[in-house]
Amino acid sequence: MYQLRIYTLRTAEALHDYATVHWPRHIPSLRIFGVTTHGIWTDHATKAHRLIALISYPDDADPGEVTTAYMDSPEFAADMHGFDTGNILNVEELALDPTAASPLS
Repeated sequence: MYQLRIYTLRTAEALHDYATVHWPRHIPSLRIFGVTTHGIWTDHATKAHRLIALISYPDDADPGEVTTAYMDSPEFAADMHGFDTGNILNVEELALDPTAASPLS
């Protein structure tokens, strides 16, 4: 299952820190939980302060359970060390199903 995650950050500085330090730390630690990161992007709109990540879970995984386990883990705590999580204003999660014509199907 693919998931698009959209993080809205408080400031441009918080977005920069999250995009260049903390999300890159998530990539190897998420792998431990079976989650693959396909890419991370920032929104072109300069005042949007959004980071977008495309991830996928194993076919038999419950994304909610995996997310909870990851966020309760020492790996997540290490990934987020030094970042004020109050700078994350919103996280939107969109479950995606590839169409038959998708190269990802």
